[in-house]
Amino acid sequence: MEPELDEGVEVEEDNENPDDVPDPIEGDGEEKQEQEPVERPRKTSKYMTKYERARILGTRALQISMNAPVMVELEGETDPLEIAMKELRERKIPFTIRRYLPDGSYEDWGVDELIVEDSWKRQVGGN
Repeated sequence: MEPELDEGVEVEEDNENPDDVPDPIEGDGEEKQEQEPVERPRKTSKYMTKYERARILGTRALQISMNAPVMVELEGETDPLEIAMKELRERKIPFTIRRYLPDGSYEDWGVDELIVEDSWKRQVGGN
């Protein structure tokens, strides 16, 4: 019976060994690193879709209406949607768009990386 107790103690010591804990974490990191090269040579368009724009503006306007910090200087604007549009024009919205691909992978695009159509900018009052 004593050898079994010794083995139990050894197992507990192995579980408490800090070298054993990072191994699964490193494995998770390697899986994430495998997805990053898929994201670098981007497959999706660099243009923001009207659906992405609508969701971003709606979400950001809701945040602003709930007293979230505004990322641009206000020049008399009080409407949260107008403020969100100004933030988008100046590329100050701190959002990331995740675009899923048919194979189950995805690409993350920052709002500041995407091109917003010129016709929409003219509607909003941009350049």
